[in-house]
Amino acid sequence: MIIANIIAIFQKELQSYFVSPLAYIVTAVFWFLSGLFFIELLLGQQGIIQQVAISEQMGMPTNIDVAYVFLNSLFAVMGSLSLFILPILSMNLYTEERKRGTIELLATSPVTNWVVALGKLLAVVAFFLVMILPLLLYEAIAFSAANPAVPPAVPLLAHFGLILLAAAILSLGMFISSLTDNSIIAAILTFTLVLFLWIIDLIANSIGGTFGNALKHISLLESYNNLVQGIFETSDLILLFSYIFLGIFLTAQSIELFRFTRN
Repeated sequence: MIIANIIAIFQKELQSYFVSPLAYIVTAVFWFLSGLFFIELLLGQQGIIQQVAISEQMGMPTNIDVAYVFLNSLFAVMGSLSLFILPILSMNLYTEERKRGTIELLATSPVTNWVVALGKLLAVVAFFLVMILPLLLYEAIAFSAANPAVPPAVPLLAHFGLILLAAAILSLGMFISSLTDNSIIAAILTFTLVLFLWIIDLIANSIGGTFGNALKHISLLESYNNLVQGIFETSDLILLFSYIFLGIFLTAQSIELFRFTRN
């Protein structure tokens, strides 16, 4: 019964993205920017291939794994783009329910708040997966010419890291969207929160000491970079999944509080 409810909410929410003009605009912007950066990083005047060619012409040693460096650079850009794109995707998850007054139906329905939140999160993550599909095609074309060949585990781990990062950001954004009926405010607050979690390791380095080391352990950037670089650490997975769970938990509690105050 629970799984059936999750699937029903998932399908409803996912369909809403495919009929939303805003979702198409966000997707088009994401595709344009990701394609632009892809070409610039690989083939631009300051791109990796051009830099290697210049080094070889000057007789300088070029012991560079071009494919690996390109992968790291590309996913660094994808992570940065996600900071701007994902808050826009998550901002309407609950704000629209508040505007239409349907949040009261959700709060009082027999379907638990956890199920609703999980179904909504899975839908928006699935839509993000659709958005990054062209990226897979770009990479397949680029890496097909790599010599030596790129081990499949490296790009797979990088994509896994990007998906977990997206799920964490969207989960936190979902919670913030449950607090307001203003989509713009929800997007801005989500971006601010995620930006803080993104750069907190820079703050930690400037602080130093025990407190600085503690802050590093909640940094999204450090965990994401480790996965992109092919470093598989259990602590990074625990951190990202913790953010996902935290967003779902806080969202469920937010809707429960809404129901309690209404009663």
